[in-house]
Amino acid sequence: MNLTIFGVGYVGLVTGACLAEMGNAVVCVDVNAEKIASLQMGVVPIFEPGLRELVDSNAHAGRLAFSTDMAYAVAHGDVQFIAVGTPSDADGSADLRYVLDVARTIATHMTGFKVIVNKSTVPVGSGEAVHRAVEAVLAQRGGEAAVAPRFAVISNPEFLREGSAVDDFMRPDRIIIGFGSAQEEQLAGSLLRELYRPFGHDHDRLLCMDRRSAEFTKYVANAMLATRISFMNEMANLADRLGADIEPVRAGIGSDPRIGDSFLYPGAGYGGSCFPKDVAALQCMGNSVGLPLRVLAAVEQVNEDQKRLLVHKLALRFGSDFSGCRFALWGLAFKPNTDDMREASSRVIVRELLERGAALCVFDPVAMSEARRCFEAEMRNRPDLLQRISYAEGPIEAARDADALLIVTEWQVFRSPNFDALKAALRQPLVVDGRNLYEPSAMRALGFDYLTIGRDVPDALRTTAL
Repeated sequence: MNLTIFGVGYVGLVTGACLAEMGNAVVCVDVNAEKIASLQMGVVPIFEPGLRELVDSNAHAGRLAFSTDMAYAVAHGDVQFIAVGTPSDADGSADLRYVLDVARTIATHMTGFKVIVNKSTVPVGSGEAVHRAVEAVLAQRGGEAAVAPRFAVISNPEFLREGSAVDDFMRPDRIIIGFGSAQEEQLAGSLLRELYRPFGHDHDRLLCMDRRSAEFTKYVANAMLATRISFMNEMANLADRLGADIEPVRAGIGSDPRIGDSFLYPGAGYGGSCFPKDVAALQCMGNSVGLPLRVLAAVEQVNEDQKRLLVHKLALRFGSDFSGCRFALWGLAFKPNTDDMREASSRVIVRELLERGAALCVFDPVAMSEARRCFEAEMRNRPDLLQRISYAEGPIEAARDADALLIVTEWQVFRSPNFDALKAALRQPLVVDGRNLYEPSAMRALGFDYLTIGRDVPDALRTTAL
């Protein structure tokens, strides 16, 4: 099948590479000529396990191409995927300008029937907005171009987790297709079912529904996961106050099949491109129809507070002024297996530590370049802060002569460090673990002062299993 992907960002590039892997002829198009040129030379602009290999193999096989030629791209694809960004406006609502720009571009160049697929995360009702944008351009073109039906607008939200996006696409737990009408389903349904058939050959993963419900499903899914995270973070904080250990509590409630154990791990707050943006956008949708979403407002506030929890734990030890202190940070990306720094907890932690006077040495296995770019951009007017942050080549190097180590992202390389070397490197053996990577009793036995999220119960209050 001939496919066109508008946008070579995270969603567009993964979608294009995975669809090409199934034998489709895919053209990825973008207005960013520099990014397209890099991809044509085999340079993948994002870090995602397995993606570069997919891009390379399919480009060499002739199934995946990159272009800035909009007319060529529209002519190529029977199915036109819109996978451009929907950034947040000042009020938290999703900005559809790029989605609608693509819709108008498709309408400008289309000469035959096209299936237009919204892959971007868009608010409920965006399918209608895209439909109107296409119709308006076709009407301006006049003549035969205005004859209906010439297109169908489908909602096909993505459910890709950064760090495992290729696997999520190739082995989906669900594929949601939303149609605007019964006529659209007749026109486009068989085409999309055939496109996605190879991804569910052992089990039917396709869920068909109306377009608005498909758009809504994406937001509700992310909001539910964000809610679970914030709920567990609050319970972990309460566990510290009560002298309970959140880890057996997590296992206890996660064993209930009505609850399950996913997204029940307390930590230093969630970030990334999806949860913060989608929670805010869903609240805007609620406000727009006179229904404030009070639970999500609390989810958002808990998450913002949680990002400052590690700093608060340090302040209890060192006082509120960190002048003269040197701290090490392990992990900068918002989660492992990505270099994405969007809404990362580390950005809040780093800024607050620097503003309190600390010097920092940071390390991340992948996100160092992106982190440096982010810090320099957001603190460009504060050179006094930037001069107190340094970048290490490894985790032990980052910890050298530090008054404390903060663990912010749970990369695998941090799970079994050389503890003897770590203890020797630190000025004092204080570890503030924002991801609960280690057993508290084992860390204390090694001579570390070990602070966690919800596991700071004293050994005297712990019981051992019979």
